[in-house]
Amino acid sequence: MFLQPLLHPLPLALLGLCIGSFLNVVVHRLPRMLERQWWQDTAEQLADADSHARTLGHAPSPALAQGTGVLRQALESLPVLTLSRPGSRCPHCGTPIAWHDNLPLLGWLKRRGRCAACGERISLRYPLVEAGTALLFAAIGTRFEAQPAALLWCAVAAALLAAALIDWDTTLLPDALTLPLLWAGLVAAALGWTLPLPQALWGAVAGYLSLWSVYWLFKLVTGKEGMGYGDFKLMAALGAWFGAWMIVPMLLMASLLGAVVGIGMKLTHSLREGGYVPFGPFLAGAGLVVLLAGSRPVLGWIGWTF
Repeated sequence: MFLQPLLHPLPLALLGLCIGSFLNVVVHRLPRMLERQWWQDTAEQLADADSHARTLGHAPSPALAQGTGVLRQALESLPVLTLSRPGSRCPHCGTPIAWHDNLPLLGWLKRRGRCAACGERISLRYPLVEAGTALLFAAIGTRFEAQPAALLWCAVAAALLAAALIDWDTTLLPDALTLPLLWAGLVAAALGWTLPLPQALWGAVAGYLSLWSVYWLFKLVTGKEGMGYGDFKLMAALGAWFGAWMIVPMLLMASLLGAVVGIGMKLTHSLREGGYVPFGPFLAGAGLVVLLAGSRPVLGWIGWTF
């Protein structure tokens, strides 16, 4: 097979460097693109006089109409923002980054972590994400021994990494990541690439209901929301890829790691306002552990054998 030489750890690591560079763009821009869309949706709703009258029983006030117009003008004046436009820029001075300074990992090392134009530091996280993605892809190449499935699981790993970083930064798990990951898991199963389809389907159901049940139980007892709906969708996606039997081990791993990190952040007074620690990064981490270690070894860790 002509692809086989490319499925070994070293070529996959090089691919991971490039994908990691793209993930940095996704992590930085996707939440901002979503926020912009939410504001556009809000402006359209505010401008809907018929909806205003049906809901509130009267026409919108002149002040509201004027404010809505100002909001729409402000949104229309914003520059285009997509995953491809504009090109990469320094986050401090906005200067476009030259192609040779934008090479994965090498560009950051070449400039010693500083912008060529303004000299300000460029976050260490950019090369770490690139290097981390390269290591993940190499580990997947080793795990699947140059089989075509390695590319499929590299895509899963990249989506989990992006979701984890976005959730950590924003406490948001975008549907643009979780839902395609869920559907891709079901389609992969239907094509015979992963689990039998019934196992993937019931894995998705079990994954969603496991956290949905915890959410409502916690809310009924405390009156508070303990997690977001994005966590349900991410757990459903993990269930679609790994099956219902892996739900409990992944939840145990995620909960244990989340508790350790949360306690550590509390002791170091580094918790964000409200004391929230997003659960998505730990769910994604648990999924990566199962991906790299395999289902049977992970089940063996908790004493389950099949």
